[in-house]
Amino acid sequence: MALYSYRAIDNQGKSSKGMQDAANVVDLEMRLKRGGLDLIEAKVDSGTTGIRRNKVKRTELITFFFNLEQLTRAGVPLLESLADLRDTMNDAHFREIIASLVESIENGKKLSQAMAQHPDAFDKIFISLTHAGEESGRLPEIFLHITESLKWQDEMTSQAKTIMIYPAFVGSIVVAITFFLMIYLVPQLVGFIKGMGQEIPIQTRILLATSSFFVNYWYVLIALPITLPIAVKLVITSSPEMRLKFDQFKLDMWLVGPILHKIILARFANTFAIMYGSGISILACIANSRDIVNNRAVAKSLDDITYEIEAGKNLTESFKHTGMFPPLVIRMLKVGEATGSLDKALLNVSYFYDRDVKESIKKVQVMIEPTMTVVLGALLGWVMLSVLSPIYDIIGKVKF
Repeated sequence: MALYSYRAIDNQGKSSKGMQDAANVVDLEMRLKRGGLDLIEAKVDSGTTGIRRNKVKRTELITFFFNLEQLTRAGVPLLESLADLRDTMNDAHFREIIASLVESIENGKKLSQAMAQHPDAFDKIFISLTHAGEESGRLPEIFLHITESLKWQDEMTSQAKTIMIYPAFVGSIVVAITFFLMIYLVPQLVGFIKGMGQEIPIQTRILLATSSFFVNYWYVLIALPITLPIAVKLVITSSPEMRLKFDQFKLDMWLVGPILHKIILARFANTFAIMYGSGISILACIANSRDIVNNRAVAKSLDDITYEIEAGKNLTESFKHTGMFPPLVIRMLKVGEATGSLDKALLNVSYFYDRDVKESIKKVQVMIEPTMTVVLGALLGWVMLSVLSPIYDIIGKVKF
């Protein structure tokens, strides 16, 4: 197959551009027709083969699985449900993927097999859950689980971004004020301070030297926030050991690290519980959960757990030996194993950490504002003290 770049219109006459693999132009036209598009022009995209790897947005996936759950629960056949979704999806690329799902199922494949052909849209967890739903005849329940999981992931991602955005915003304001003081305000006072004709105090000399550095090397200070992350990323990606150490460092960072650790544990517990409750084996649950923790230190711990379970140890002891999982997780795993309700126990862990993360983020936000205020106040106080100290010295020497 070749990869075609095309221009097409939908039923409302809205033009759209995209890329799609097809055997020839006629095949391309048929594929686009299934997605509700009429081909206008197409050409082979030279030097590239295969389907474009655009990542489907989480909101589109939530809409897809929610509607699929509603339709299948209402008794609508799977092919008809997918055809309806294909015709109503807004994203052209995702519409092409759904059209490909319909075509694959018509050719005799199962939904999970068809989804596996599109890793840019459906990850391994969705595919495993869908396969479990097909085997157990519980597809509507599986689609509901996936929808709830996606919504939960979206909320957790939003909370993780909140941790970084607010400090970055307040920190940027402090940096901007610092530049203003050092590049604009302090240089205007230099002539006045030096014109006093007396020895300049140490704190004033430090202020003048700092201001001079800002004025003469402002481009270095501006380039540093750009080049430093690039250099750090190159060092981190230089070897698997460095990537592992960096991910462990993120978990150990003051203030932010514990919150990130809780977010990862909540995501792991939620995903593990959904898969286990759907009938997937423990080892498969661990293997699939490894892909969603997005932290190599935690992933390595899950690999160690897999090795220990395969060696004959029970689940709780295997988790305990890694040292990565706190007592709460170990305790709930033990209760889940004893009662046979491992999925419910892990959902309780997810609920607890979800609530704890929200409270921790609120506490961090409350702490950041006064901390930044103190930093800014200390900076302004230093400038004022450095400028006024020589003036006070002169006044002290005046004889009345």
